[in-house]
Amino acid sequence: MNLAGTNDMVRFDSPLLAEAGARVESSVTLPLHTDEHVVGVRKVVREHALDLKLSLVEQTKLVTAASELARNTIKYGGGGMVLAQMLDSGMRRGLRLVFADDGPGIADIAQALRDGFTSGGGLGLGLGGAKRLVDEFDIDSRSGEGTAVAIVKWKK
Repeated sequence: MNLAGTNDMVRFDSPLLAEAGARVESSVTLPLHTDEHVVGVRKVVREHALDLKLSLVEQTKLVTAASELARNTIKYGGGGMVLAQMLDSGMRRGLRLVFADDGPGIADIAQALRDGFTSGGGLGLGLGGAKRLVDEFDIDSRSGEGTAVAIVKWKK
């Protein structure tokens, strides 16, 4: 079940688009099709990180992970969207980002998460690197349907 407003951006029906696991304070959905969209995602993520009062190091980690995943969404998924949600678990606040596309899917997720793996001649820092930079990481990918990657960074 997709959240309202995401159906017109991606058809891939991932449970990651519906499960926040904490109360959602605010939510915004952004398109991901061009380099300008990646710049916009970075800006929104940085603003949310500042709202959470994350340290400069934690801000940089989150923006870097978001940038890697946004570029992967465009390069490998043919474009898609990102859902940004400010979370409040009652004990802590955080930012959840879900990147989704209608691309070919990832044939071997374990291989794609390994350091040095690349299917496009890049550095292979994307998925594995993004996973190390955040507090929570989840992926849902189905061949011929698409991919969704959810990350969360909590204020510590």
